[in-house]
Amino acid sequence: MIAWRYLRARRAEGGVSAMTWISLIGITLAVFALIATLAVRSGFRAEFVDTILGANAHVTVYSMGQVDAETGVLDRTLGDYEAMAERVAQVPGVIRVAPLIKGQVMANSRSRNAGVEVFGIAPEDLASIPRVGQGEGHQGSVGDFSEGIAIGSGVARELGVSLGDTVRIISPDGVKTPFGTKPRVNAYPVTYIFTAGRYDIDRTRVYMPFTEAQVFFNREGVADELEVMVQDPDRVDAMALPLVEAAGDRAQVWTWRDASGGFLSALEIEDRVMFVILSILVLIATMNIVSGLIMLVKNKGRDIGILRTMGLTEGSVLRIFFICGAFTGMIGTALGVILGCLFALYIDPIFAMVNGLSGGNAWDPSIRGIYYLPAKLELGDVLSAVALSLGLSFVVTIFPARRAARMNPVEALRYE
Repeated sequence: MIAWRYLRARRAEGGVSAMTWISLIGITLAVFALIATLAVRSGFRAEFVDTILGANAHVTVYSMGQVDAETGVLDRTLGDYEAMAERVAQVPGVIRVAPLIKGQVMANSRSRNAGVEVFGIAPEDLASIPRVGQGEGHQGSVGDFSEGIAIGSGVARELGVSLGDTVRIISPDGVKTPFGTKPRVNAYPVTYIFTAGRYDIDRTRVYMPFTEAQVFFNREGVADELEVMVQDPDRVDAMALPLVEAAGDRAQVWTWRDASGGFLSALEIEDRVMFVILSILVLIATMNIVSGLIMLVKNKGRDIGILRTMGLTEGSVLRIFFICGAFTGMIGTALGVILGCLFALYIDPIFAMVNGLSGGNAWDPSIRGIYYLPAKLELGDVLSAVALSLGLSFVVTIFPARRAARMNPVEALRYE
């Protein structure tokens, strides 16, 4: 009751009330910033990993290669790729194995050119890729893939083509003639346009039927590598050894963690640094509680002296001022949690508004890799923000509350 009366400061004690409001607003904004940052961080990592796993192989199986006795060139192709694929498919946890042909070429349409990477893959294997053969945002039917090629939406935009248009694929490693190697040029109709959600994939990737890719890249009867999809991508490191053993001698594997491990490590370091920085922001906000309580204790010195002479114990006085500070921290934390959760849940319209105010230049997918600002609200992030804010609010409140409890009633009433 006493703590509640102190929190409802009178007009004559407006300074105390102002400090309480400043503390409340500071904690609210600090908790909101912490939860919003953690949500965006979690969303960005989840979206990044999902685009990796949804459009790329979880594990790539390839050959160490052997030197051709006649040409002296290192040959890394897989001659027995069908038998190898059958053995790899028998490994527990593997859900799909697809032979691939890969090559870097130039795509041309009318006067526009673009450097692209061609993936030769069977039509049924393309249809099973989550972010390419399935989902929304695609043009055309993946069932028509065998009649032409599938290109990313970024490639289509770069070349200025749409469904039914013809794209020329130019490879420098083409037909061998007595006068040297002649570039191979073939024209293919665009039968499918996909959007994987990653700018670098949509901007550079082209899929070609496997048998056609074998002919185009001079890979008759062989494959370049095996694309392996597993049931639990997070346990891919534990599956590396069984996959190598099943693939046979001179086989090697390259997991999605190997390909993106550096970026994921950088994200983890950035997460820790951002959490520490925002924790300092919360600490600064909670320090306003100390200022408000010190002023409150000074203004209420006469009341403390009277209460002590009436028999109130030091512990009771400590609880009065602890409740004053803790209540401010609890209300500020609750408001911050509400604002942070609303931001994460309605980030799309908020981002659309910001993007509109900035003229559409708030987010560049060519730099950030994905097309929008994601946010993923996780219970662990919210609980960590709440625990940090309440813990700091309770800790900093103890010191001015102890000062009030230890105040000598004689000294408090000496000049009254």
